[in-house]
Amino acid sequence: MLPATDEVVELMLEAPQGQIITYDLPKLCSALDITDPSRIAVETDGGRRAIVTVYPSNPLAEVRAVTREDLVMDRHGRIAVGRYHNGRPARRRLFDPASGSAQRFLLFGTTGAGKSRTLQMELAAEKINGIVSWLADLKHGQSVPEAEDNVDWFGTTPEEAMLALRSGAGVTNERMARYSAMGRTAFVLGRPDPLLHIRIEEANRLLEKGSPYREEATFLIRELGRTGRSVGVGVGLSAQASHLEELGGSDTLRAMLKEGEVTLLRWSSSMMRQLVADGLLPAGVQLMPIPKTLRPARLVSQFDDVDGDDEDDAEGTQGTAYILSGPHPTAMMRHWRVGSIEPLEGMDPEILALYGDDDPARLEEASWDAAGDAYAYRYDRDAMAAMCAAVADEQTAYTPGGGRAPQAAYGTGAPAPGPRARLLEDRITDVLQAAEGPLSADEVLDAVLADGGKPVKLGSVRNALTSLADDGDVVRAGHGLYAAPGATEDPSEDPSEDAVPG
Repeated sequence: MLPATDEVVELMLEAPQGQIITYDLPKLCSALDITDPSRIAVETDGGRRAIVTVYPSNPLAEVRAVTREDLVMDRHGRIAVGRYHNGRPARRRLFDPASGSAQRFLLFGTTGAGKSRTLQMELAAEKINGIVSWLADLKHGQSVPEAEDNVDWFGTTPEEAMLALRSGAGVTNERMARYSAMGRTAFVLGRPDPLLHIRIEEANRLLEKGSPYREEATFLIRELGRTGRSVGVGVGLSAQASHLEELGGSDTLRAMLKEGEVTLLRWSSSMMRQLVADGLLPAGVQLMPIPKTLRPARLVSQFDDVDGDDEDDAEGTQGTAYILSGPHPTAMMRHWRVGSIEPLEGMDPEILALYGDDDPARLEEASWDAAGDAYAYRYDRDAMAAMCAAVADEQTAYTPGGGRAPQAAYGTGAPAPGPRARLLEDRITDVLQAAEGPLSADEVLDAVLADGGKPVKLGSVRNALTSLADDGDVVRAGHGLYAAPGATEDPSEDPSEDAVPG
């Protein structure tokens, strides 16, 4: 039994040669006379050695809010996502600059474990670091609603997820051909292309047994994991922590994810057995269970004066996890707090502030054709609905094992109906043609925002006006004023005056 103390006690343990350390948490707590198991942290190396740390109280009971500075990549391509039980920073890699490899991500968590908030943090980090994010939130967009205007492509249905995966495969092939012509064997961040991450939230809905898209989606994710790394295309899945069979039933897919960035929030017992069986955890490694709340178990006599309402006031453990791919896979950590503590009626202003007001990074123009109509029409609801209906119709006639998944992998989605997608440049041109006289950038922005299309920011309008003027599609009609072709251009206007960094 340990003496009562307010100090941290650390025990270094080693088993005899030929044996490995295993432990039973209730028995360990009993031996140390500790009634609150959340005060104990146990780390093992899967072999003979272990460190048992006993704290005066749960060291992860409180964590501070995340900051934008936390989410700026360091020279190793890592961001700080939280802290371990011993106070050291917990980091997750977004990119490997040493090998030029895009990463593969897997995030597991039961309902209420903090999976959506953790995903929000990673998406905000991608925006902060200029990474192009394509996201399919298969909870009808409810998991991460604040992400909609902060990623390059936001979908909410399995069909949109399929279109994004197909477009991602097209981008991967285009980049492979282009890089091969350049003699390049690895991806160089931002030279010339941005990193692209394709993420599927609630991936179980796409990959579980019975899903009509299971076979093709598994094929596409596997191919992106194999071929996308060297051309800057990463893929990530967020899923319920129930059973790995819900992730496509693919041994190849699971093998791919073993080498990715794997984060395990609160799990189920069947999930833990599968992690060990599938090699995502080394044999012999044990993880301390993550409780649902921090309320220690205690016996209450019928004669005790206890307020039953207090039982519902215990602090939750949302965001507590293990980063299995990190240097300390058996060390419990907790993610920084993301967003408001209490539920809100609408979008969370703290999360929106974390994303920032700037526009998200966009796919490079060189890959637009490869991304296809699905990418060009991603903001056009009618066109996207038609393409999703075409994807659904394909699956109705699809026979599993018929070989269509490999063919679809390199397509770019169903043809979009009607004319090409209306870009910001099209909307600006329409505004200037309808105007009775020259307009300033602010006036153009107001008119564009009133046309019912996707909201844009002033900087984007100014950049588009400068580009259109340089191409002769609009006219500089005075200092800071623009008009449709036919107006008199002011030769004193500085062509670059209204340009701002994109």
